[in-house]
Amino acid sequence: MRVLSVVVLLLLTILTSSTGPASAGNTGLRAADPSVIRVGGTYIGVQSTGGGIAVRQAGSVDGLAGAPARQVWSDARGLGEVWAPEIVTDSGRYYIYFTAGRGSAHRMYVISSAAPDSGYGAERLLALPDGKWAIDGTLFTFGGQRWFVWSGWAGDTNVEQNLYIARMSDPVTPVGARYIISQPRESWERVVGNPFINESPEAIKDPDGRLHIVYSANGSWSNQYCLADLRLRAGGDPTHVWDWYKSNGCLFGSHRATMMSGWDPTLYVDGPGHHSFVLLNGDIGTSPPAGPRFPLMFHAVAKGTPYEWGNRHWYSGSFAWWGGINYSRANVPGPTTDHGWSLKFFE
Repeated sequence: MRVLSVVVLLLLTILTSSTGPASAGNTGLRAADPSVIRVGGTYIGVQSTGGGIAVRQAGSVDGLAGAPARQVWSDARGLGEVWAPEIVTDSGRYYIYFTAGRGSAHRMYVISSAAPDSGYGAERLLALPDGKWAIDGTLFTFGGQRWFVWSGWAGDTNVEQNLYIARMSDPVTPVGARYIISQPRESWERVVGNPFINESPEAIKDPDGRLHIVYSANGSWSNQYCLADLRLRAGGDPTHVWDWYKSNGCLFGSHRATMMSGWDPTLYVDGPGHHSFVLLNGDIGTSPPAGPRFPLMFHAVAKGTPYEWGNRHWYSGSFAWWGGINYSRANVPGPTTDHGWSLKFFE
């Protein structure tokens, strides 16, 4: 009987350690829209909280939840809702891009400092081309050019959220026009609408040096929320919409019906979305090679929990490059199929 009890205890230990929300890397931080970078051995995360923006620092991604949140900016001018701050580094300075506003007045703003958690000045409106509703913006450098990518409206009404890109002459100055690179027009990204959305774009370079923009599709208020991929063709122009190829389904989501063939839905969370590739200095030039897994942060809701914004938590996961994948399209200019790297995401 004693041997049997020990065996049962071991089995229970194995089962409880491999199931439930903890297996999905729930950091315990009840928040949305994670943005995390690594500088040396320090992980720096930024979040909207308390009517402003706070920064946390820790020695690991999982340690961020227990680290003190230091307020670095407050909405002193009453701009409105503060959403999705994104921290990057450029030329030795830290920049935090964020959305603030109410209703159709949401626009992108930026603050900067020489230190990650102090010294930020007043917010500056980012004068994006056309001046339309804009959220979830981030800066990156590709091909020797600074770029800004964000989610926005074509006009002044909430019909759908598209992904746009524009050149930047420096971290705070857009130049030239905005260019649309993705619209939520595929059946698997129109399961939930009003509006249909493409949002939360994040740039990364694959092992061949090609640019990817991984983004969230389907409503963030729904457990259909998921991550999908845009891959720039070899030698392509980031401003040319037909040089981008879209994954044929979600790459990270909780519903099999919307997943790309060969990709499985999540086991422990519902509606994973708005992610952050945890890159050295937040620089896509440090994007990982093929082979090992690398850190990822995303928000989601634990399975078995009502899917609502208040139940979102930061989760630590990982990702790896997956080679030899075709993205196909129809009834558009250019080749119908593009072959290259995709991504696998792990809870």
